[in-house]
Amino acid sequence: MQKWIQRLANLSAIGMFLILAMGALVTKADAGRGCGDEWPLCHGKFVPAHTISSFIEYSHRLVVGIVTLILIATFYLVFRYVKRTDAKVFITATVIMTLVQAVMGAMAVVWPQSSLVLALHFGLSLLAFAFSLLLALVFTPWGQFTRHTSIRTSFKVLVWFTTIYSYVVVYLGAFVRHTVSSGGCSGWPLCNGEVIPELSGATGIVFTHRIAALLLFICILFLFIQARRHYDSSDKLWFGSKWALILVSTQVITGAIVTWAMGNEVAYLLTGMLHAINVACMFGFLCYLCVLTLYDRKA
Repeated sequence: MQKWIQRLANLSAIGMFLILAMGALVTKADAGRGCGDEWPLCHGKFVPAHTISSFIEYSHRLVVGIVTLILIATFYLVFRYVKRTDAKVFITATVIMTLVQAVMGAMAVVWPQSSLVLALHFGLSLLAFAFSLLLALVFTPWGQFTRHTSIRTSFKVLVWFTTIYSYVVVYLGAFVRHTVSSGGCSGWPLCNGEVIPELSGATGIVFTHRIAALLLFICILFLFIQARRHYDSSDKLWFGSKWALILVSTQVITGAIVTWAMGNEVAYLLTGMLHAINVACMFGFLCYLCVLTLYDRKA
């Protein structure tokens, strides 16, 4: 039974990753209205006409439905056969976040919502993926969160601050997409050829996101330096911090490429999706570090 639970946990994490990626595609391809104002039907049909926008939107809905069924099965088996409390917490949080984002997605279709609310939809998907990833890790050697050495209090604070702040930066990025503000800054690293542009409208939104992303890079770089200074290279804290730094560096690069790709629809779409997928992986590693701090050995 443990093997089945592990397989379902892995499928849940993969499924949540697909939901997040497909949600980014829906936004980038402007396919959110691909099924009109109807939910769960698409233009009054279970199988809609084969237009690109309706296919993208309906495929996203279909995947959400399938993954939800997998999550329900995983939820039952975890509570029935797994004794670890953390596994129960992770699957419960995944199910809750998935259901909330599904309801929000349906509401966004039937009743158009503000960009502030729509941006939160991606944030919930990110949390659902992070919790599903942690659940999958429970059944691997990396899921043995207990430690034999204590963690410095300052490092714990840095980990949690960086993770929470990264969520804010991700939300700003989603807000940029939903307000269609990406074109507010042409060029990179300069914005419209200026170090500090006029901070109004779309330009102000994009520039704020860029500054926030720069500060996030500095936070994760400092986090890695602290992990390398105080923990062995075989320590999970060092490993997680290293990959968080690698991924935030990649995130900066993909963000620049997204800007350079404007004007080329296909390249812009692909790099935009890569940008969203990369940030999910980075956030997953930061959440993993947060969990490690919760299992610190008591002095």
